[in-house]
Amino acid sequence: MKMSKVLGGATLASLLMALPAFAQDAAPGVAAAAEVVEEAAAVVDKGDVAWMLVSTMVVIVMTIPGLALFYGGLVRAKNVLSVLTQVFLGFSMIAILWVAYGYSLAFAGPTEGGLSAFIGDFSKFFLNGVTLDSRAATFSAGFELPELVFVTFQLTFACITSTLIVGGIAERMKFGALMAFLAIWFTFSYVPMAHMVWSGPGLLFGMGAYDFAGGTVVHINSGVAALVAALVLGPRVGFLKEPIPPHNLVLTYVGAGLLWFGWFGFNAGSNLEANALTAVALINTVLAPAAGALAWALGERITRGHASALGAVSGAVAGLVAITPAAGFAGVGGAIVLGAIAGVVCLWAVVNLKPLLKYDDSLDVFGIHGVGGIVGALGTAVVAAPGFGGYPLGDAAAYSIGGQFMVQLTGVVIAIVWSGVVALIAMLIVKALFGGAKVSEAAESDGLDLSTHGERAYN
Repeated sequence: MKMSKVLGGATLASLLMALPAFAQDAAPGVAAAAEVVEEAAAVVDKGDVAWMLVSTMVVIVMTIPGLALFYGGLVRAKNVLSVLTQVFLGFSMIAILWVAYGYSLAFAGPTEGGLSAFIGDFSKFFLNGVTLDSRAATFSAGFELPELVFVTFQLTFACITSTLIVGGIAERMKFGALMAFLAIWFTFSYVPMAHMVWSGPGLLFGMGAYDFAGGTVVHINSGVAALVAALVLGPRVGFLKEPIPPHNLVLTYVGAGLLWFGWFGFNAGSNLEANALTAVALINTVLAPAAGALAWALGERITRGHASALGAVSGAVAGLVAITPAAGFAGVGGAIVLGAIAGVVCLWAVVNLKPLLKYDDSLDVFGIHGVGGIVGALGTAVVAAPGFGGYPLGDAAAYSIGGQFMVQLTGVVIAIVWSGVVALIAMLIVKALFGGAKVSEAAESDGLDLSTHGERAYN
C-alpha cells in the first residue's frame, strides 16, 4: 500500500532510534548484535523489486491500451480516435509532470509544520537526489525498494487517475483545453490528495484513513472531477433526446479485460512487497469484480429484463473500483460483498441517477468511479474488521468499525470537496484561455476524429 512507504519507514526509524540507548546498558556482545541488526535493516529484496517492476508495467497496460480501448468502444465511431489520443497523450504529459514536480510535492518535504499536512516541497524537483542508491521504505521494517522503483510505480497511478477523467467529457471537449485542464487538475488535486493520504505528514494519513490502493486518491478524485467538468462543459448534442450508443462493444470488452489484468498490479502492487498480504490483495482483486459483474447482470435482469455484455463489464469495473481502497484490508467474504454492493449501487447511479439529474457524464466516470469509490472507501471500514475476516492495521482487538467509518467519511468528504473545487476552477481557467472548452456544434457533428485530429478510425 502507498501509505506503507512512510509507515514502514517510521517503524524502522523508531527501532533504530532505540538501539543506541539499549546498547549502552547491554553487554558488549549484545551491543555488537544490535549493530548487526542496524546494518541488516536496509535490505533490498530482489523478489520485491521484480514484483514491483512487473506491477508497474501491468498498470501501464491498464491505461494504454486498457482504459483507452474501454473508452474507445463506448463512444461513437466518429470519436474513437479522439478518445485514444486523449488517453495516450494525457498519459504522456502526466508522466513528465510527475517526474518534474509531482513526485516531489507528493512524497518529499518536511515531516511536520507549515503546509506539510497538505503538500510536500520541490526538494526532489526532476528527481533531484533520487539516485541508484536512494531507497524507499516498504510496509515491513527492514525491507526497502530502490527509490526509482517507487517513483515509477507511483507515476502510473498519477497517469491513470488523470486520464480516467477523459470519459466524463468524451466527444465534445477541445483537445488543447482538455490537456490544460488535466495539467492543472493533476497539480492542484491529484498531487495534494496523494500527499494527504499516502505520505507520513499527510492530513488523512495522520488521521488513520485506510486507502490501500486509491479509493479516494484515484477514484473519488477523478470521478468528481469528471462530473464537474461535464457539468461546466454542457451536454453533447442530442443528449437525452436521441440514442448515443457505443460503437464497438468488442473493443470495450477487450479494454475491460486489460483493465482487470492491470488492476492486479494496481492493487496487489500497492503492498510494495511480494508476500502473503500481496496475495490477499490479489485474490480480492479477482473476487470483488466477479461479484460486481454478477450483481450488475442480475440487477439488469430484474429491472430491464436482460443481462447485457456492457453491464457485465461495467459491474466488474465497479467491483474493482470498490475493492481498491480495501484490497489489503478485506477478507475474501468482505471482498465479495463489497463488490456486489458496488455493482448494484453503480447500476443505479448510471441507469437512474444520471437521467434524473440530467448530467452528461459521457462514459459514466462519476457513476462508476466516483460512486464506486465512495462505496469502497466507506465499506473499507466494515470489511477491514477482524470479525468480518479483515486485516486492520495495528491492534486488531482495538479496531472500531464506527471510529474507522468516521475517518473514512472524513476522507470521502475532503476528496469530493477538494477535487470538485479544483476541477471547477480549472474548467473556468481553460474556458477563458481557449475561448470556451467545448468544440463547435459543426465539429461535434463531424466527429472529433476528423475535426480535431484530421483522420478517421474506419474507412
